[in-house]
Amino acid sequence: MPDFTCRLKQFRLAKGLTQEQLAGKLGVSAPAVNKWERGNSYPDITLLPTLARTLGGIPAPVFIAPG
Repeated sequence: MPDFTCRLKQFRLAKGLTQEQLAGKLGVSAPAVNKWERGNSYPDITLLPTLARTLGGIPAPVFIAPG
């Protein structure tokens, strides 16, 4: 199963969004989105519902890897 970084990039690209556009919708910087996609950091948990809605209404748990 792909990890968060792969799924995030896949969903973003499927929506036709650049990192800058996604960042603008979330109120974060483009470098922050880049760090998420490279696995250098992760979004604040409070952003997950907005991130999910922005990327097509997928439930936030899709982004969380099974433990």
